[in-house]
Amino acid sequence: VQLRAYGGGLVQAGGSLRLSCAASGNILNTHRMGWYRQAPGKEQEFVAAVTWTTSSTYYADSVKGRFTISRDHAKNTASLQMANVKLEDSAVYFCNAVVVATGDFFAKEYWGQGTQVTVSS
Repeated sequence: VQLRAYGGGLVQAGGSLRLSCAASGNILNTHRMGWYRQAPGKEQEFVAAVTWTTSSTYYADSVKGRFTISRDHAKNTASLQMANVKLEDSAVYFCNAVVVATGDFFAKEYWGQGTQVTVSS
């Protein structure tokens, strides 16, 4: 299972940015996908997640009302629409997925490479 994250970059405070994460490989069933982030000198923190069957969404309080996570079931892709970004949103964002792959008896957690988001004033 591979996760490819893309869409990071430089954005001005108050602006918008969209991150996407595509899952590929021998995936039998996706349980959920989401995003975490880590800023310099800080621990990794949860940002948002979406479940695959019900499309339920979950957000960190710090991004609630500003970020929207969605999923494309057919493309096995999750996207994070970031709006009204703040300086404190600057971080490396990591894609995360919990899936059942071919040959597995239970779901496992996978991580994609990080994508840098830098918010400028």
